Amino acid sequence: MNTKWKNKLFCAGFMTVMAWTVTVSAQDKPADNMQILVDKVHADKKLIIADNMQLTEGEAKGFWPVYSQYQDELFLIRARTAKLINDYRNAYNNNAMTNDIARTLVDEYMNIETLTLKLRKKYLPKFREVLPEAKVMRYYQIENKIQAALYYEFATNIPLTKMDK
Repeated sequence: MNTKWKNKLFCAGFMTVMAWTVTVSAQDKPADNMQILVDKVHADKKLIIADNMQLTEGEAKGFWPVYSQYQDELFLIRARTAKLINDYRNAYNNNAMTNDIARTLVDEYMNIETLTLKLRKKYLPKFREVLPEAKVMRYYQIENKIQAALYYEFATNIPLTKMDK
């Protein structure tokens, strides 16, 4: 992967993390500002996908509507991820990580992971209808790289749970 692509991937990942974080904490901010940020994240990610998919005109015609539907559903899952991170941050910062809260957070994390896999499986036949198999694989690889960048960002910025001694 060339440096230009890595930089775009990192930027898209970072912007997506920021959008999710802002989604959770933007209750005081104007909705217009939030929508601008969300639109920018979607556009940046779409640009990365477009730059790397090498779609023919016919493939693009079928791909982009499916992609948009997939992204809309994925965003709902990512909003749950943002809420989970916010809930964790609140418990962590308030020294309120009880076993019950920890159980709830872990259960929600597992639900999010399950929903993400179900969504990928749900859309696989839809992408296969509009793209040759090699391009379906490429698309899923790009999505996985973006997700890996996000998870890396989460991992570096979310501290481990405090333990009682």
